[in-house]
Amino acid sequence: MTILSNPKLLCCAMLCGTLMIASCDNNRNMENNNNVFFQEFNTPYSTIPFDQIKLSDYLPAMREGIKRHDAEIEAIVNNQETPTFENTIVALERSGEFLSRVQYAFYNLLSAETCDKMDSIANEISPEETEHNNNVSLNEALFKRVKYVYDHRDSLTLTEEQKTLLKNTYDSFVDHGANLEGAARERYRELSQKLSLLELQYGQNVLNATNQYKMVITDSAQLVGLPAMIIDAAKERAKQKEVEGWCFDLTAPSYVPFMKYADNRALRQQLYMAYNTKAVGGDYDNRPVVKELVNCRLELAQLLGYKNYAEYELKDRMAENKENVYRLLNDLLVSFKPTSKKEIEEVQQYANAHGADFTIMPWDWSYYSEKLKDEKYSVNDELLRPYFELEKVKKGVFGLATKMYGLTFKKNSQIPVYHPEVDAYEVYDKDGSFLAVFYADFYPRPGKRGGAWMTEYLCQHINEKGENVRPHISIVTNFTRPTDSTPSLLTFDELTTFIHEFGHSIHGMVANTTYSSLAGTNVYRDFVELPSQMMENWAFEKEYLDGFAVHYQTGEPIPAELIERIRRSANFNTGYATLRQLSFGLLDMAWHTIEKPFDGDVMAFEREAWKEAQTLPSVDGTLMSAQFNHIFSGGYSAGYYSYKWAEVLDADAFAVFKKEGIFNQETATRFRKEVLEKGGSEHPMKLYKRFSGHEPTVEPLLRRCGVIE
Repeated sequence: MTILSNPKLLCCAMLCGTLMIASCDNNRNMENNNNVFFQEFNTPYSTIPFDQIKLSDYLPAMREGIKRHDAEIEAIVNNQETPTFENTIVALERSGEFLSRVQYAFYNLLSAETCDKMDSIANEISPEETEHNNNVSLNEALFKRVKYVYDHRDSLTLTEEQKTLLKNTYDSFVDHGANLEGAARERYRELSQKLSLLELQYGQNVLNATNQYKMVITDSAQLVGLPAMIIDAAKERAKQKEVEGWCFDLTAPSYVPFMKYADNRALRQQLYMAYNTKAVGGDYDNRPVVKELVNCRLELAQLLGYKNYAEYELKDRMAENKENVYRLLNDLLVSFKPTSKKEIEEVQQYANAHGADFTIMPWDWSYYSEKLKDEKYSVNDELLRPYFELEKVKKGVFGLATKMYGLTFKKNSQIPVYHPEVDAYEVYDKDGSFLAVFYADFYPRPGKRGGAWMTEYLCQHINEKGENVRPHISIVTNFTRPTDSTPSLLTFDELTTFIHEFGHSIHGMVANTTYSSLAGTNVYRDFVELPSQMMENWAFEKEYLDGFAVHYQTGEPIPAELIERIRRSANFNTGYATLRQLSFGLLDMAWHTIEKPFDGDVMAFEREAWKEAQTLPSVDGTLMSAQFNHIFSGGYSAGYYSYKWAEVLDADAFAVFKKEGIFNQETATRFRKEVLEKGGSEHPMKLYKRFSGHEPTVEPLLRRCGVIE
């Protein structure tokens, strides 16, 4: 998951043509009829009219949304009828629609196209939103009605989805302090407000620290080893940043290839240190923020009766408790550590044989690993890039949805977008009916956070009229930009990232539930990665790659022998990669299983937390915890293990496809009907077993990774 002149000003100018002016008159009271959010969206499929939004629209609209939601809550509370599922649970589910419409627009752009003004708006509105949320969850009269319905659930005739909604609603109130009284309730309010601001601050610090760094090279001799395309991109970046020479920054399309190919070891070390000391010290130091965050989360969890924050988070996950999480992490650690040790020894020996008279350090790993991989398998990013032109890859990725589920995509330039580089598509089902709106935003910008993610602007649900409201889904990535001489050519990792996020988007697009809070990706955190990670498997299948992977200059299909080399190299350094992921999971769990307030050294804590999964020498001054957006501002707190948990699921699920046929329509239909369409309407294990016929085991993952035969 993630994200040239004055970058912030450019960011504002790109969002829509009127923003630079609007940002200067935010204090002027505007009539509601001039605020786009108070109007019907007269756009295709009622999509958000991004081209009409002014920055000054957001605060009034969100505040009005809070007022309207308050009125809807009061109507539920003041209903004199006996509480029922419909007049309380469903009414609550459907409340807040206006507020949600504004928040979807604002918070998605806060990640994909932010600027100083938007950051300021977020900081201003966040306490008000938190206070509003607390007013709902701590409303005693409202909770009394919810509890009445929940306590009488056995006498109700409810579908499985309705039972899930009822349980989720009741649990949500309890988890947000409804059972607290007196001073404890007020402390909960304080903590939740503080947390929302700290999470915002953390993410803003990471983005600002990323944007402020650039490494400018003026001597072409320092570029030795870098592919021509990467050098061209660095020249373009330098022009955009108004500097001479070649410019490298901390975005993935710049950082990753430099670390893989640059012969200059000193510069690799320099860039590595810049990347791994982001938000450490200076104006954007996240170390004090981390301390406050973990202590806030701990106090909140203990206020609600839990020993630690992980216990609070895990009760509604497939893993259920920290013991099961640690069992997974430690079992994988035992299985993959010997492999990782052998891989490191092999890379060290290769480096020594090629003149390295030093111990491999983290800034050497990608460089020598890439050369060894190329020597062993004759495959590397620059060899593969020509076959993965973005425009062709789009057709291939969309075509995967067509082959499996019959979905088709039609670009629609009439659908407003928030940036000229964003494309919007109509998505149709196999029977020709409209299914969803899909947005795609591929390239890095200063206002976009790093990584890649899927999100939504409208969630699927059945409205009060009985209409199936179809979703508006988006994926956002930071792929390699085109240059003056070449189109956007993706690395193989970028290809799998595209497929991964597209897997999430299909989960959202084919959603078919009654209630939006249970639709699409609104599932247990350790189940949400199954559809996305499973889709990555197709990238290694010749039958799939043959459909779109052609050389961008010659039109030659990717050679079968090259695909085989991709497949054979798939497990190259799999042990190292697995331990890296496990180290992140261990670090996450360590921060969220503390049971006493933390006031120690953040760096020392990190070194101890993940030491069992560390493979290369640690480097003083570096700190993952200062830039770990996933767990400190991205919703994966006590949940980073989910990637490995879902990897067990995805390997098991793909084994079903391999047995029955990777494009077998019956298998794909079963996966769609039993997993994708159901969202969070039932427990995920029930859904998975209905698809596969069995509970998942770790064996397919170990076999896929080559750990066992």
